Order: sequence, then structure tokens, then C-alpha cells
Amino acid sequence: MFENSSRNYEDATAVAENRQRAQTLRGQTQIRHVAAKNIQQRQREGAWQRIQNFKVEFGPSRKEILNFTKQLAVMVRAGISLQDSLESIAEQQDKRKFKRVIIDLKNQIEGGKSFSQALAEHPEVFSRLYINMIAAAEVSGSLSAMLQKLAEYLDQEAQTRSQIKGACVYPIIIAAMAVLVTVFLLLFVLPRFTMIFAGKEHLLPAPTKILIASSVFLRGYWFLIVPAVGGMIGGFLYFIGTDIGRLWWDKTKLALPLIKTLCRSLYITRSLHTMGVLVHAGVPILNTVSITAQIAGNFLYKDMWLGVYEDVRQGKKIASGLSRYNLMPSNVVQMLKSGEDSGALGDVLRDVSDYYARELKTIIKTTVSMIEPIMIVLMGVLVGFIAMSIILPIFKMSRVVAGG
Repeated sequence: MFENSSRNYEDATAVAENRQRAQTLRGQTQIRHVAAKNIQQRQREGAWQRIQNFKVEFGPSRKEILNFTKQLAVMVRAGISLQDSLESIAEQQDKRKFKRVIIDLKNQIEGGKSFSQALAEHPEVFSRLYINMIAAAEVSGSLSAMLQKLAEYLDQEAQTRSQIKGACVYPIIIAAMAVLVTVFLLLFVLPRFTMIFAGKEHLLPAPTKILIASSVFLRGYWFLIVPAVGGMIGGFLYFIGTDIGRLWWDKTKLALPLIKTLCRSLYITRSLHTMGVLVHAGVPILNTVSITAQIAGNFLYKDMWLGVYEDVRQGKKIASGLSRYNLMPSNVVQMLKSGEDSGALGDVLRDVSDYYARELKTIIKTTVSMIEPIMIVLMGVLVGFIAMSIILPIFKMSRVVAGG
């Protein structure tokens, strides 16, 4: 009997242990399940947060470089150290890419490099002109004044680009409207008249036949025309991106009747303004001419300044090098020669660039005032041609019916 009681006790103990083990396993399973759900929830929330915070950022724009320069000039002039100024600007910067650049500038300066050396580590952000002017300021000890000059230079360049873009807006809008109106007439208006002209094609004048054929082709093969036009635009952009294409396009801009004067004044203003700023900043003349060649904006003017660079490197004067080319007006060359002889080249460059800057504004207004009526007349001629091509055959058929 004692043995039976002992066996029953052991069996009961085993059952209790199994039940306890099963409960423990269920509890652990539930804990793991809850933990897994929490991890999945956090992963989903993290992925959604990353999607919300995802931004495609490009390098800093010219406007951002200008604002950076203005803020730095004010802070340095107020007596704030360069490192503290950069740190403060970085904290206010929204673009993470540019913020990392500014922080890297601060870290390199704290590591013992000069400001110009730190800037040179980011050539994709800061131009050679920017770096050389800062280097000249470090030598002369006038960083605050140089930053202010840089800000003024960048501001004037931004104004010039804005004026050029503004001059292009109106002609582009008119051209786009002309294309859209023509496509609308060919796709939706002309097909209604083709039913009237059906069976009477022999009575139609040549312009109407051409228009109807164009409408049929456009409606039947639009799915080929759209990619073909896109491919032509892409091919043109690729072509002018090559050295041969860039040379051809730059030559064309200096030969087109309406824009050649505008382009010529733009390149002269940009070159002389840049040279004047660099000479006043104390940048060596060889570096000045080399930088001017890089920012010329036209292959032909770049080639001219590179030729002048070689002449100056051999000991010749800038004016003598420019006289070998016909891209710079003779009176400008004479004034530069006088400035070199008198030792006042920086002042002459500033005065001449100011004159051409004012001249450029006048030329832009004149060019726009000439382009506007020309575009309107062209649009009127195009729409009028389509309208007459539709109306003339109707009058012709009316006379035939009246005569019959």
C-alpha cells in the first residue's frame, strides 16, 4: 500500500511538473510573439519614418552659396571667430549635404588648415575664383572685406543671370503657345472639315492638302512623333555637351542676328568684372587670367583668355594678347593698355565692367522689345495660314456650286 501511495505521489508530481512546463512554454511563446510583433511594428514605423524623411538633395545652389557668404561676412565683421561662425551657419542650414560641407570646413580649420585650403577640398561647391580670393584675403588679413566683395560679386552675377532668364521667358511662352495652338487645330478642328471636303479633294488648294496630310499624319503617328521629338531634343543637348558641339553652339550664338550683341556683351561683362574683382583682391595676374578663362561662358572667349594667359606667362601684357583676337572691342583693349601702363588696371577693369553691365541691361530690354512683336507676328501668320487653308476651299466650293 505504501508503494502504491508513493507511486501515485510521483505520478501527480510528474503531471504537475509537465503542466508547469507547458504553461512556462506557452508564456515564453506568447512573450516571443509579442516581442516579434513589437519589432515588426518598430520596423514598419522606422521604414515609414525613413520614407517621410527621404529627400533627394543636390549640391548647394548659387543662391545658397551667396547667402552663406553674406552671413559669414557679417559674422566675421562682427568679431566672431571663423570656426564659431561656420558652426552657427551650419546649425541654421536645412540642406544636410551643404551642412556637412560647412561642418567639414570648420573641422579642417580646427585641424590646422587655412580657410582657403579647406575650401579647396570642395571644388564641386566653391569655385576657383572663390578659393583664390579667400587665399588673397588671408595673405592681406582682410577676410571680412573680401567676403563682402565676394558676396557683391556673386549677387551681381545672380542679377545678370536673372535678367537673361527673364528675357527668355516671354519668347518661350509665345513659342509654346504657337505649338499648342497648331497641334490643337490639327488634331481637333481640321478633322471636322475633312468630312466636308471628302470626295472633293481635286478642288482643294495646295495649302489645304498639305494641312490635311499633316493632320492625318499627326493623328495616326503621334505615338512615334512624341518620342522622336524628345529624342531630337535629347540628341541636340548631348551634341552641344561635346567639345565639337559646344564650339559650334558658341559660334552660332555669336552669329545669330538677334542675340549676338546680347551674348557678346554678356561675355565681356562677365570676363572684365571677374578680372576687376580678382585684381582688386590681390590675386596674382596669372591666376586671374586663368580663372577668367574658366568662367568666360563661351568656348571662343575661353580660348582667347587661355591665349592671353600664355602671353602673360611669357612676359607680355594683357592688352597685347587681346589685340590678337577680334572678340574684344578695340576701345576696351586700348583702355586696358592704358590701365596697365599707369598701374591702375583694377580701376580700369571696374569702370569698363560697370559700363558694360549697364549696356547689357539696355541690350536685354532692346532685344526683348524686338523679339516680342516678331514672335507675335509669327504666331499670327501660322494661325492665319491654318485658318485660310480651311476657309479658302469652302469659298471655292461655294463658287463651284453657285456656278453649277
